[in-house]
Amino acid sequence: MAFTVEMITFDTADARALAAWWAAQLGGTVRDDHDGWYVMVVPPEGGPWLGFQKVTHPTPGKNRVHIDLRPQDPAGAIERLVSNGATFVAEHEAGPVAWTVLADPDGNQFCVGRG
Repeated sequence: MAFTVEMITFDTADARALAAWWAAQLGGTVRDDHDGWYVMVVPPEGGPWLGFQKVTHPTPGKNRVHIDLRPQDPAGAIERLVSNGATFVAEHEAGPVAWTVLADPDGNQFCVGRG
């Protein structure tokens, strides 16, 4: 049996705010706001939706699952994400692969490929 990744869900204290931030970064659309308890973002180019679930106590520490983004202009994308509220975490290289780790306004880390 094969599976399709339908959605990646984040726990957050403010589902609407974090969904709006990710929608703006991805050029996506906010959909299905269930009274601010569960909000979904649909990316413009397809792929899995992002879900944002309001919880009383989001899990502390580094998230165990993260999103990897691959923009056409990595340097420009990183600059835009940081100017829009992302936080720089680290840069890494492993042979021909390089990436920058950022965190969204809730502290969820994600990667931007640089090569």
